[in-house]
Amino acid sequence: MLIGSVVREVYDLAASAIRDTSRNNKGDPPALQVDCVSAGYRGNRHALDNISFSVEGGERVAVIGPNGAGKSTLFKAIVGVMQVSSGSITIYGEDTHSSHTNVGYVPQQSAIDWTFPASVFDVVMMGRCRHIGWFRWPGKDDRDIVRDILEHLSLDQLAERQISELSGGQRRRVFIARAMAQDTRLMVLDEPFTGVDQTAEQEIIESLDILTNHGITLLLSTHHMENAALHFDKILILRQRVLAYGPPEKALTTANLRDAFGSALPVMTHGDDLLMFSVDYDGEGTGDGSD
Repeated sequence: MLIGSVVREVYDLAASAIRDTSRNNKGDPPALQVDCVSAGYRGNRHALDNISFSVEGGERVAVIGPNGAGKSTLFKAIVGVMQVSSGSITIYGEDTHSSHTNVGYVPQQSAIDWTFPASVFDVVMMGRCRHIGWFRWPGKDDRDIVRDILEHLSLDQLAERQISELSGGQRRRVFIARAMAQDTRLMVLDEPFTGVDQTAEQEIIESLDILTNHGITLLLSTHHMENAALHFDKILILRQRVLAYGPPEKALTTANLRDAFGSALPVMTHGDDLLMFSVDYDGEGTGDGSD
């Protein structure tokens, strides 16, 4: 379809421009700046304890840590649905109250009502709400953008399918598409690899690659160490406080992993290689139960 091709070409040109500048403009503010942030819940005032880190535009950062480490709490604070007790968070230089158009959020799948009667196309169109405005119908441009995103993420054949009929991997990709429809610059994904098979994992990774190619900064929590090590620029190890932050080869050390997981993650070394044996973490959660 000619118009669809034109929309896609414009979309790709814009994405290329964003990608080319996202890592190179040294004077720009970081995509995400977290300074001395503490946050908590009733009965647990220290889900996050004085954490600080920054993410540059275009980077991919994986957040790892045991259950109850504060990962979901951190993400909720970043997207502005939870207040911090101290410190500050800025997204491209704006605070969390004024930066909503800059950040997209893909929550844990257990937080979504999959019985809600909506098609894949409808869910992705929800990402356009901020652009469409209240009490207005989507325009032709909005529909073209949604179709283009669905095609980019290989979801176009599922456009009319109800979300209740989707597989776990397809559901994750639909919500990635919804966040992408916001024209977001930073995307926060909470445990997208949980509960999916290896094929779905690869499809999600390919979707993340598309986002990176469009200049979108990624912050993602995961228990999958291998994915974190192979597919991300930096790793943040969290357990109420920042235990390590940096490239995988510097963050994923035996000492850092044992500080985070204790004996729940057996670690061995073989020469210069670090071997990790992933098992479920059974330690008591110290956060809100969803971290």
